[in-house]
Amino acid sequence: MDWHRIRSDFPILDQQVNGHPLVYLDSAASSQKPRTVISALTHYYERDNANVHRALHELSARATDAFEAARKKTARFIGAASEDEIIFTRGSTEGINLVANTWGMQNLRPGDVILVTGMEHHSNLVPWQLLAQRTGATLKHIPVLDDGTLDPAAIETLLDERVKLLAFVHISNSLGTINPARELCARAKAVGAATLLDGAQSVGHMPVNVAEIGCDFLVFSGHKMCAPTGIGVLYGRMELLEKMPPWHGGGEMILSVTLEASTYKPPPQRFEAGTPDIAGAIGLGAAIDYLESIGLENIHRHDHNLSNYAVQCMGEVPGIRILGPQSGQRGSLVAFHLDCAHPHDLVEFANSHGVAMRGGHHCTQPLMRRFQVPGTTRASFYFYNTIEEINRLVEVLHAARKFFS
Repeated sequence: MDWHRIRSDFPILDQQVNGHPLVYLDSAASSQKPRTVISALTHYYERDNANVHRALHELSARATDAFEAARKKTARFIGAASEDEIIFTRGSTEGINLVANTWGMQNLRPGDVILVTGMEHHSNLVPWQLLAQRTGATLKHIPVLDDGTLDPAAIETLLDERVKLLAFVHISNSLGTINPARELCARAKAVGAATLLDGAQSVGHMPVNVAEIGCDFLVFSGHKMCAPTGIGVLYGRMELLEKMPPWHGGGEMILSVTLEASTYKPPPQRFEAGTPDIAGAIGLGAAIDYLESIGLENIHRHDHNLSNYAVQCMGEVPGIRILGPQSGQRGSLVAFHLDCAHPHDLVEFANSHGVAMRGGHHCTQPLMRRFQVPGTTRASFYFYNTIEEINRLVEVLHAARKFFS
């Protein structure tokens, strides 16, 4: 692959920040958008802007066709059995809350267990805390080992018949750990537990097929995979979706309404009340087309090479502590702590040299306490990043050591 040519598809990367060429290493927070996605948004707003499903005029018909085409692309992209298993949301957070407030309220009782991991983003922790408080269920977590992986002995002990839901992250946004999703889902199924997979850091970075993994629910966000902000996806097995009640009420999700009661459409419309993010869905479809034109295997291989190279080179910086797996398969990010500087100060220093990173707890405060750090600096990569940018990052880290020491 000609990665430098592919990089030129992203106009935002061709600029200087504080007198230096931009090195964007914050894709785990939000990825950049290629021209094809930007053009899809422009085309919609300039040519097809209208509400979907609700009118017979030409613009509405074109908008509806593009919106529903994005649903079909998404289903194919993740290996869903039907496009009706794809629910458009605002992002991973809303998808998790939707499941908690529908399936969770319907199925959990006192004495039941919700099992998560010690590396979860707050979005896959707080909704389950709230659900446990409302239902009387117990929330438990699988501990994280020093190498950033899940404790296998604890999995064997904790994953028993009392567990009704196992909710876990596919790739940790703070460690880069790639969890064995297929194995964990199979173990959960063996004890009768449902599974929710947080794919915010994996979908768009590697092949993700829900049929092969065997998860009951999958959530992911468009803005982390070259699509616009404000659009996300909840996949659910139709057998479960059909039994779940609505969460939001309003237009479009109903079959009939009287002053006393309403009846509801089947999934996915049941869960998409109100006017959706039409442009966002169309942009997501364009992003999927773009990613597939490159190939998810190619993207995953490139991400893997960048991460391993970064771990190797950054490890030579004095006083650095890299969290998560030190070798082998890891996601496209490296989180670290430099002994001479607070993460926020280091991020500001890097920004003054044109390098964009993220500093803080990354919405994983329990994990930061587990590793006894106030936070970390995180460099996260995507296929538009290069080896040269990793070298530039290492130069800046060496300069930071001299500056802060």
